[in-house]
Parts: sequence; structure tokens; C-alpha cells
Amino acid sequence: MNTEIIEKMKSMKFYGMLRAFRLSLESAETNQLTSDEMVAHLIDEEWDDRYNRKIARMLSNAKFRYKASIEQMFFEADRGLDKNLIMRLAECTFINRNENILITGSTGIGKSYLASALGQQACTLGYHVMYLNSSKLFAKLKMAKADNSYIAEIAKMERQQLIIIDDFGIQPLDAQSRAMLMEIIEDRHGKGSTIITSQVPVNKWYEVIGEQTIADAILDRLIHSAHRIELKGESLRKMLPNNMEDQLELIN
Repeated sequence: MNTEIIEKMKSMKFYGMLRAFRLSLESAETNQLTSDEMVAHLIDEEWDDRYNRKIARMLSNAKFRYKASIEQMFFEADRGLDKNLIMRLAECTFINRNENILITGSTGIGKSYLASALGQQACTLGYHVMYLNSSKLFAKLKMAKADNSYIAEIAKMERQQLIIIDDFGIQPLDAQSRAMLMEIIEDRHGKGSTIITSQVPVNKWYEVIGEQTIADAILDRLIHSAHRIELKGESLRKMLPNNMEDQLELIN
């Protein structure tokens, strides 16, 4: 009978329940629990398994550049990083309010890591998140224009509750990229949250975007409901031993 039950669980893809049932057989736990307790135990294990697989799927779909967490952040006072603010943002209520986060600072200071940590925290809380490198984003959208998949790509971004645009402002936007950015920000205004990281101070973004009227429209929508974080200090890369190359992936 147990073999038949196990096969049915496999067929229905009740993997969490299957694992718990097998463990209970091996430990003779079935003899210690009432029928109600056993059913509750199996259902709890199945729920946890499905929830964990859902979160893992969301993290994978977001395509984060780094594996990051709020717990591993450096909160030194001279970095301009307010721990209380970051912990409030980690609750992700800013997403419910459709607020944005603008993170600026020099290279290596930890902008991308902070953005990724907030994004991954949002995933664990069940929000749909997408990570995008600025340069690759516009290149991809230009290719999408050519193969008629542009509308689908824009719609996919619009469906996300949070998008992260990393390394914005590495180079000035051309007319096509400027129009694409305007469309992305317009679609998300009042409907979703955006985190942008940049080495360029926010007051210099007009020069990056280029055309004054479009720049005004984009920045008005971005800055109006934004938390602004300006990281300071020297590159965190200088704080790591030379042989810790794997930790360099945590820093941008």
C-alpha cells in the first residue's frame, strides 16, 4: 500500500509530501502521530516545498547578477548607508506604494550589491522582480525592434512589480534608447517600482538622457516618489584580500 501511495504522490508531483512521507516511514513516525496530525504534517511539508520552489523559480527568472543579501551589507557610517532606512526598504512596502529607489556612488562602492539584495529580498516576499543591466537592456530592445518582439519585451517588464536597472549612465543615451527608457518609465509610473543604480549623480542624469523635454518627463516620474541613496567612500574592492576573488562578485 505504501508503494502505491508513493507512486501516486510522484504522479501528482507532491514532492514535499512524498519526502515527508518517506521520512516518516523510515523513522516510524506514523506510529507516533494521530491521523489528523499526520495529514497536517504532510500538507505543511507540501506547502513549504511548493513555496520554496516558487521562490527559487522567481529568483532564477529575475536573473540577478549577484547572489546578495541584506544581512551581508556593510553599514559603516562613512559609507552614507543608513541601516534603519535599508531595513525599512527591506520590508518591501515601497513596492506596494509604487515608490522608486535611486542608488548612486563611485565604482566598487556596492551599488549593484545593494540593489540586488533588495531585489532578492523582494523575491523571497513573493514579489515579481527583474534585474536588467542598462547597456544590455537597450541593446536587447533594439534587437527586439528588429525581430518584432519589442512589444512582448516591454509588456514583460511592465508586469514586474519591481525592476532593477543597473549601471545606468555608463554612456549617453541615443534617440532610440531615450524613447525606450521613456516608454518603460511611463508604463511603470504609479503601477510598479524601479531601482536604478548609477555612477553618475542624479543631477547629471539630464546630460545622460540628452533631450531636455524627455529628460524632464523621465526624471519627474522617477524622482517624485523615490528614495535616494548616495554611497560614499573608497571602493570596497580595496577592503578585500587579493585571494578573495569570489567576493569581488558581491561588489559593483
